[in-house]
Amino acid sequence: MTAATTPDLLALDRAAQDLLFRAARTANTFTDEPVTDAEVAAIHDLIRYGPTAYNGQPLRVLLLRSAAARARLLPHLSSSNRAKTASAPLVAVLAADVDFHERLPELYPHRPQARDWLADRATRVEQARFNATVQIGYLLVGVRAAGLAVGPMAGFDAAGVTREFFPDGRHEALLVLNVGRPGPGAWRERLPRLGTEDVVRTL
Repeated sequence: MTAATTPDLLALDRAAQDLLFRAARTANTFTDEPVTDAEVAAIHDLIRYGPTAYNGQPLRVLLLRSAAARARLLPHLSSSNRAKTASAPLVAVLAADVDFHERLPELYPHRPQARDWLADRATRVEQARFNATVQIGYLLVGVRAAGLAVGPMAGFDAAGVTREFFPDGRHEALLVLNVGRPGPGAWRERLPRLGTEDVVRTL
């Protein structure tokens, strides 16, 4: 059965389902309409309730608004990603705070010893990357909830971006994200998606 013929068993109405998922696409061009700080704050206020281990919330977002900041980023992107990033109304570098454990006494107060559980840096970095990636998934949906389009990009030199923008060693770049309202020719053809029978097993 197609989405049009399956019973709607979701609490979210169909228009919202389409906005967030079915009709949403990765955008490759954007209009020049700005994305405001108020919109960014509204998106974060929505998505900050996504789950993370120990309530650690390691995702950090660096907004690149100025031409000078974009110029620092572009050499680290793959050539196919540079033009659309240069012209996007908002570019965000999404990073993991590998010292997120320092905030655990505040964010996970019922386990005061949690910060000590993550004293080993290698363990902490693994946790930071994983949980920040979970948060990125929520962020992409949150941007769509604001009526905006996203263009996530992994085609970049993550180590180079980390050195360029986070030289203190506290943050690791994970993803570059273009955000805005879709422009002409923003969408490529929708690629196939796996069906439930391809993804879900029951034991």
